[in-house]
Amino acid sequence: MLKIAIAKSLKPQYWVQARSLKMATDAENKVHHHYTHTDPCKDLRWTARECYQFLYSKPWKSVNDYYLDLVNGRSSLAELFGHKDVDDIVDEYAPENNLPDDQSGRWARVTYKIVVSYHGEFFDGWQKQPGLNTVQKPVERSIGIFVDERKAQQRKKKGLPVEGIVVVAGRTDKGVTALHQVCSFYTWRKDVSIEDIKHAINLAAPEKLRVVSVSQVSRAFHPNFSAKWRRYLYIFPLGEGDCREQSSEIGEMEIAEDDHKENFKDLLTEKEELDGVKKPTSFSVRRVDQLLHQLEGKLLSYKMFARDTKASRNIGPPTECFMYHARAAESRIPCSNKDHVDGMKVMCIELVANRFLRRMVRVLVATVVREAAAGSEEDVLLKLMEARCRRATAPPAPPDGLCLVDVGYSDFDPQKCFIC
Repeated sequence: MLKIAIAKSLKPQYWVQARSLKMATDAENKVHHHYTHTDPCKDLRWTARECYQFLYSKPWKSVNDYYLDLVNGRSSLAELFGHKDVDDIVDEYAPENNLPDDQSGRWARVTYKIVVSYHGEFFDGWQKQPGLNTVQKPVERSIGIFVDERKAQQRKKKGLPVEGIVVVAGRTDKGVTALHQVCSFYTWRKDVSIEDIKHAINLAAPEKLRVVSVSQVSRAFHPNFSAKWRRYLYIFPLGEGDCREQSSEIGEMEIAEDDHKENFKDLLTEKEELDGVKKPTSFSVRRVDQLLHQLEGKLLSYKMFARDTKASRNIGPPTECFMYHARAAESRIPCSNKDHVDGMKVMCIELVANRFLRRMVRVLVATVVREAAAGSEEDVLLKLMEARCRRATAPPAPPDGLCLVDVGYSDFDPQKCFIC
């Protein structure tokens, strides 16, 4: 009773200070269990710091410039993959407008499917957030003029700006580009034309955001729930010493020690330098392709490759994704640098799945590059699925190289892929 009386007599600030002190003490005593790789390549595998520095040191500006040309229609993916019909691969299917004969009441509203293209360098992701320049914000603001009168009056009474409400196929992170992002909105107004919608959105952020197409669809259409697959493309710039030929023997490493000491010195910790650990400075694109190919046609939990909620909470279907297509190939992109007359050499990674978790593609790309450099076995990504600590995977690759190419609403056709 005496302790309770003394506690009640203390001022609130003392309670706050005591609690902060306890939290700091608990944090100091907390033990962080790091994932330990036990395979033969464990000493050749980059640490998180080394992987981060290797990935972010690349010339991403050339990739950003190429994506900007794609967004504004000044370039085409056909230049990247070498076949003219690559643009026809993009899925433009829209559900038929099967409305009932009696189009009154809730069926009287009109739903529009909008396909937009935007450059991630200029936006803080898709989802609208206070104080951030997101894609959703200018899109909803621009279609506010198409909101019906009743909805407009309701927002004005609440002191809110007259804006539309759009739903999207998938939210992209800050810095991620999209060529065919799908969103939709509905209105009860009958005087809205497709050209008016295009014009309004195109004026919102010129050279950064562009409307690819607008179509009227069924009220039952939902950009996210109606989608059957998503296609992502990751363009990874390759330097002169980044790429090496695939060895015929699995796990055999071809490392130039002189180049290693010069180019990778900053990535080694003092302990590693003392121990004389020689880590690779290059990887094989062919090996990356082999590692990714093991994921095709499998329904797996990608919780170790996700960066949203705690891994212990990601159990079961919420983290399961079916990978339709996962391949990698070498190509070249146009580059203004005089040193790259024939274009900059890049690695293209194409991933198609029914869904993707937050930052899953970026973590997967970084991890597969790390494993290819270390000379890991072909099933290493499948083994990492069973890990219990996210430190088993690499930190996310830069968002500059990631692009949402398109969203499919028809069954996936394996023949319609960029990389075969």
